[in-house]
Amino acid sequence: MTSRKPDPSELEPVERASRADLQALQLERLRWSLNHAYENVAHYRRAFDAAKVGPSDLKTLADLAKFPFTAKKDLRDNYPFGMFAVPREKVVRLHASSGTTGKPTVVGYTARDIDTWATVMARSIRAAGGRAGDIVHVSYGYGLFTGGLGAHYGAEKLGCTVIPISGGMTERQVQVIADFRPDIIMVTPSYMLAIAEEMERQGMDPKKASLKIGIFGAEPWTPAMRDAIEAKTSLDAIDIYGLSEIIGPGVAQECIETKDGLTVWEDHFYPEIIDPESGEVLPEGEKGELVFTSLTKEALPMVRYRTRDLTRLLPPTARSMRRIEKITGRSDDMLIIRGVNLFPTQVEELILRQPELEPYYTLEVTRPASLDELTVHVEMGTALANGSQESRHAAARRLEHNIKAYIGISATVRLALPMGLERSVGKAKRIIDRRPKE
Repeated sequence: MTSRKPDPSELEPVERASRADLQALQLERLRWSLNHAYENVAHYRRAFDAAKVGPSDLKTLADLAKFPFTAKKDLRDNYPFGMFAVPREKVVRLHASSGTTGKPTVVGYTARDIDTWATVMARSIRAAGGRAGDIVHVSYGYGLFTGGLGAHYGAEKLGCTVIPISGGMTERQVQVIADFRPDIIMVTPSYMLAIAEEMERQGMDPKKASLKIGIFGAEPWTPAMRDAIEAKTSLDAIDIYGLSEIIGPGVAQECIETKDGLTVWEDHFYPEIIDPESGEVLPEGEKGELVFTSLTKEALPMVRYRTRDLTRLLPPTARSMRRIEKITGRSDDMLIIRGVNLFPTQVEELILRQPELEPYYTLEVTRPASLDELTVHVEMGTALANGSQESRHAAARRLEHNIKAYIGISATVRLALPMGLERSVGKAKRIIDRRPKE
C-alpha cells in the first residue's frame, strides 16, 4: 500500500471552502443552469411549464425540489440531439451509451465542458493519490463510452503520463504493466481481477507489480471486493463514480486518506437523494435514489436526473463537500425473485466470504413453471477444484445456506472450474434473466 495524503496547499480553494460559501456558489450556478435549460431546450420548457415552475422560482437550494425529474427515457425520446442547449456546431465531442436496451443516450460537450470534465477528473485522480509525473495505465474502454477518454484527459491535465491501452488484450495489458511500470491503473474492478489473474498465469506476482493505486468504477463493487483486490495486489483500491448523462467519470471520488465514501464535486454537480417510489427528497443520511443537477454544463444541462443508483448522502470529511456512500446497487439491477429484492452485490459479498471460491459469478433466473428459480454460477479456486467431490459439495451447500440465511432466497449453486466463466473486459455481466417476458 502507498501513502499519498495530499498537502492542503495542493487542494483547490473550493475543496477547502466553507459550507456557506459553497452553497452560495451552488445557488448562483443552479440559477444559471435552470435558466440555460429552460431557454434553450424545448423538453425542459415543456416540462417546467407543465409543472407550473420556472427558473425564477428558485430562491433557495431547497426550491430545486419543485422542479420535474429528468430520466433516461427523456434523452431517448429526444434522440439524438434534442436535449442539447447549444447549436450542434458548438458541440466539439459526442459520446453515447451502448443502446442495448433501446436507443442509445447521446451526450455532447462544448469545449468548455471538456475542460470542466478534465478538471474534475484531474481533481479525482489527485484525491485518489495521483500526482504529476505518475504513469497512468487507462484500461477503461475508449470510443463512445465515456470512461477511457474521461480518464485520459484528466490524467493529462494533472500532468501524468498516460498509457491509453483501453480494454481487452489482457496478455498485452500485463506485458505493458511489466515493461512501462505504471503507478496507477484505471479500470473496472472485475477486470482488475482478470489482469491480476493473467499476471499469475504469466508467472508474475501481482504484489510485486509497479502499480500503487487502482481507481475503479463503471460497475457496483463491494467493500469485500476491495479487500480481495488489495489482498491479491499491493495497490490501494479507490472508488470513482460518474455517469455519461452528468459528464462521465469524475462526478465523485473517494479520497485515499479516508476511503470513507465518494466526495461529490458539488461545485459542478448538485446531489439529492429521493425516495425511488414517491420522488420525495430524503434527508441527509437516509438511503434512496441518487439524483443530480448539473451546475456548469453548457451542451447538455441535466435537471434532477434520476441515476437509479442507490446510496445516501453523508457529511464532508476529507474535503468541504458532501460524500455519497459506496454504491453497491442500482434500482434497475434489482431482481425480484418470489417477492424478495436481490442485488448481485449481495451475492458477491457472500461469495467473497468463502476463500475457496473466486469472485467470478453470474446469477441465472428462470421460471420453468409458476415460480422463479435462481441459479448461482460461481468459480472454484484451484485448491477446491483439485479437492474431493465432498469438499466441492460442501462449499456449494454453504453458499446456498448463506444466501437463504442472509438474503432470504433459495438458490441452487453450480460450481464452475477455474477460468470456466467468461471474463469481462469492461463492465461485468452479472445477470442472465431467462424468465418469459410479460
